[in-house]
Amino acid sequence: MTEENKKVVRVWCDGCFDIVHFGHANALRQAKALGDILVVGVHTDKEISKHKGPPVFNEQERYKMVRGIKWVDEVVEAAPYVTTIETLDKYNCDFCVHGDDMSIGADGVDTYHLVKACGRYKEIPRTAGVSTTDLVGRMLLMTRGHFSRGDKEYYVEKEGSSSMGLDAQARSPYTGCSQFLPTTQKIIQFSEGKEPKPYEKIIYVDGAFDLFHVGHLDFLEKARNEGDFLIVGLHTDLEVNRYKGSNFPIMNLHERVLSVLACKYVSEVVIGAPYTITADLLKHFRVDLVVHGSTSVSADKNGADPYALPKSLGKFKVLSSNNNMTTEKIVERIIRNRLEYESRNRNKERREVELLEKLVKTNGTNGDADNKY
Repeated sequence: MTEENKKVVRVWCDGCFDIVHFGHANALRQAKALGDILVVGVHTDKEISKHKGPPVFNEQERYKMVRGIKWVDEVVEAAPYVTTIETLDKYNCDFCVHGDDMSIGADGVDTYHLVKACGRYKEIPRTAGVSTTDLVGRMLLMTRGHFSRGDKEYYVEKEGSSSMGLDAQARSPYTGCSQFLPTTQKIIQFSEGKEPKPYEKIIYVDGAFDLFHVGHLDFLEKARNEGDFLIVGLHTDLEVNRYKGSNFPIMNLHERVLSVLACKYVSEVVIGAPYTITADLLKHFRVDLVVHGSTSVSADKNGADPYALPKSLGKFKVLSSNNNMTTEKIVERIIRNRLEYESRNRNKERREVELLEKLVKTNGTNGDADNKY
């Protein structure tokens, strides 16, 4: 078969994609690698509430976030919660891809049983150390454990949270927290690996970009439209905690790096960027324009304006994303509906445990069950 006549493989992947994080992005990256075109189905708020409990983000926010992930080619809104052969055929997809954890509907049945039975299902390893359940738990408890130092640096277990099924004591291996282990290979997989061409206009933005959300996405799209190559500087956890206070950031630096790298508007990320823009930074990255959002800017530790230099050089611009979403507002949503989310997480673990026990009795193994993101 010639290259021109080679069949285009269309891959289907679906889920809730609530609080989109690097685990979602990594699943979509793996799914895209199995074919040519990645079609992603996203469930409605009504379907998620029926099968799992209330989502944190509404469906319009979740549709937009999935469209912003660099490996996604098409998004199908209001995808059915139970994946069927009819759905795959409707969108001309060859097979469905999902992670090696559990997905259970309100009726306690594996939501991929139909495509599995027809041999149109492929499994990928889930990303250890992060899940929407885990992130909700971090916000409910506002723990500092996720950006500790020393031997606890990447260990996100939360003491006393077993009532929510969010720590390593949880009976379900899918709900329990695992350790996040960052690697250079993971960063390489997420990175475009491209350098700016001499004639390209380079834009630089910096910040925390914690719990990457639609406000970040809209801002980065506008920033990218200012030039050709967008570099995002991510501040260290301790720096973010200095100017945001409380127990921020919710996600540690390495988690935030992967979340930002997954955004289709981002060309490169500076890990642990300086809070104050320096001459060395501008020269090293050949920055043409420094952009900041319309939110207030905290002074550096010495009281100085961190953007004083680019302002003096005429290389600074304020952009409004026209989106008022913030990380703090996400935390407020969680805290305001704390009881609902605690109940959702407990029910999720209960259904996982019940299905696991059923599979063990039937097969003596944990079977092929897996989980909506």
